[in-house]
Amino acid sequence: MKAMILAAGKGTRVRPLTHKMPKPMIPVLGKPVMEYLVEQLGRHGFDQIMVNVSHLAHSLESYFGDGRRWGVEIGYSFEGHLHNGETVAQPIGSAGGIRRIQDFGGFFDNTFLVVCGDALIDLDLTDVLRKHWKSGAIASMVVKKVPMQKVSRYGVVVCDKSGRVESFQEKPTVDEARSNLVNTGIYIFEPEVINFIPPDEQYDIGGDLFPLLVSEGLHAIEAPFNWIDIGELSDYWEANQQLMRGQLKGARMPGEEQLPKIWTGLNVSVDWDGIRAEGPIYIGSGTSIEPGCEIIGPTWIGQGCHLESGARISRSILFEYSRIGSRGRVTESLVFGRNCVDQDGNPTPDPDGNLDWVGDARDASADPGKGV
Repeated sequence: MKAMILAAGKGTRVRPLTHKMPKPMIPVLGKPVMEYLVEQLGRHGFDQIMVNVSHLAHSLESYFGDGRRWGVEIGYSFEGHLHNGETVAQPIGSAGGIRRIQDFGGFFDNTFLVVCGDALIDLDLTDVLRKHWKSGAIASMVVKKVPMQKVSRYGVVVCDKSGRVESFQEKPTVDEARSNLVNTGIYIFEPEVINFIPPDEQYDIGGDLFPLLVSEGLHAIEAPFNWIDIGELSDYWEANQQLMRGQLKGARMPGEEQLPKIWTGLNVSVDWDGIRAEGPIYIGSGTSIEPGCEIIGPTWIGQGCHLESGARISRSILFEYSRIGSRGRVTESLVFGRNCVDQDGNPTPDPDGNLDWVGDARDASADPGKGV
């Protein structure tokens, strides 16, 4: 079976993380979001996968390669051009990317799946495929109910009792919403759908293609599954919280469980009797945690980090090689490089104004006592 992963977006809503990596490469429990999707696709027999890439495409292509590591085949469609030796991202929309792949080599010759590369799912894709075929529609979309107060973040789907889609509302207000069924970005298409996509144009699935398909028989499939959409920094933080609590089927903590709900990578330096730690916590390889630290989970600490005595970390994510000085107080936040931001991307306030307790653990010029 064939599938496409949409991975060409710039990820503007999760900046500054996407300044250095494309959105599908953002790590969750130590591996890229898209890797969970590739594994899920492979489990359900989708073993030929095309990925459209654009922003920082090389890092994604070099990590996933031809897909053999996961028992699948992966190919890429680059959206952009080379200028003065530098690649320039130029995404052409989710539907435009499908049309480009088809026009190039006719890849989509049978029923195929399309899924966004920035979501974590444990959906039974085989069952969804059966329901699509049973409906007789040329296109199906997987929908999910969300609390009414959250509908303004999504594309709302209005359908009849049989599942036939009647209309859409793009991010309506709570008062305007006619449904709390939302588009999850998971689609099953028949090849004839591609005839509705104009060639060589910026064209999106939700905003441009689906309104055309309503009269052709667009079907909505509601199925029970966990769906964690990493649309914003707050979603990314929440995704880590949920996965560390074991709320996504098939997602397991890496490393070795040293104490109940506390896992570590290789060769960590921790005096377990000298710190206060409440799991779930992961501590990456080569990380040093001095006595006198406090860590409250769910907290992820990447490889090569250094927590100085007195540091307090609670329900947060520390990317690799983060140094937290003794004055450091990190609560429900993300730390990467010299940045410490809350779930909404707001910098952590510091009474001294210099945030000198956040840094790179590899920086030999840093004073080990800085921030004391």
